[in-house]
Amino acid sequence: MAVKPEGHPCWADAMFTDLEGAKSFYGDVLGWTFGESATEYGNYTQAYHDGKAVAAIVPPMPGQEGEGQSQWCLYLASPDAAATAEKIRHNGGEVLVEPMAVADFGTMCLARDPSGVAFGVWQSGTHEGFQAETGTPGAFCWAEVFTREPEKSDAFFPAVFPYRAKQLQDHGVDFRIFEAGDAPVLGRMRMTEEFPPEIPPYINVYFAVPDCDEAVAKATGRGGVLRFGPMDSPFGRFAALSDPQGANFTVIDVTRTEGEMPGTTEVS
Repeated sequence: MAVKPEGHPCWADAMFTDLEGAKSFYGDVLGWTFGESATEYGNYTQAYHDGKAVAAIVPPMPGQEGEGQSQWCLYLASPDAAATAEKIRHNGGEVLVEPMAVADFGTMCLARDPSGVAFGVWQSGTHEGFQAETGTPGAFCWAEVFTREPEKSDAFFPAVFPYRAKQLQDHGVDFRIFEAGDAPVLGRMRMTEEFPPEIPPYINVYFAVPDCDEAVAKATGRGGVLRFGPMDSPFGRFAALSDPQGANFTVIDVTRTEGEMPGTTEVS
C-alpha cells in the first residue's frame, strides 16, 4: 500500500492490560492473527488479516497499569508530524506526546482536540500504515469523532488537516463528514444524552466483517458488550460494541446495505 495522503486514517492501535486476552478476542471476532511482540518497542504487537497488517495492540508501559480503560487510537497521516503538532497547538488542541521517531518506521505524535478527543498523527517511514484495503473483512473501514462539543471539533480538524466538511441533512442526528481530496475520510457525531456521562469523547473505529450478526454473537459470547444495533443502513449493517477490556469499536458488513444515501450540505 502507498503512503496515505495527509489527513487520511492510516493506522490504529490500542493498549490492553491483558494482551493475550485481546489477541484471543479479536482473533475470534475479526479473524486476526498476530505477529511476534517487539520487545524493544514495549511488546508492540501487530495484527494481521490474510497476512496484511490491519492494526496493533500493546501492553501498558511499566507503571501505567490500571490507568484508564483500553481505547482504540486512530492515527491520521501527516507528511510532517512536527508541523502538524504546531497546527494542533495553534488551533487549541493539546499535544500529549511530542513527535517522536520510532526507529525507521516513522514518526508518531499523540494529541487531543479542543473537545477532548484523543488521536494520533503518523508520518510514515518504512511503516506506511494499513496494508489491507479499507473495508475488506478484518480491516479498518471507517471512523467517527464522538464529541459533546461538535463546534470545537468542527473548527479544529479542518484547520489542522486539509478537510472540507459536509453536514448530513438529517434533523434527527447532528453528523458531519470530513473529506480530503474527493474522499470522505472521517465522520463527526454529536454525543447526545444517550451517552452515559462517564464515557469521554473518543474516536469510534469501524472494522469490516463478512457478517455483522455473527461478529456480534462472537463478541458477546467472549465477554464483549453490545452497545447499539445490529442496524441496517445505506452504508452497511453495523453494531457498536465494547470489548471485555472496555475498548469501544464498531463492526460493519458493507455488503449488506439498506435505504438511500442521505443528502449532505457543504459547510464552510
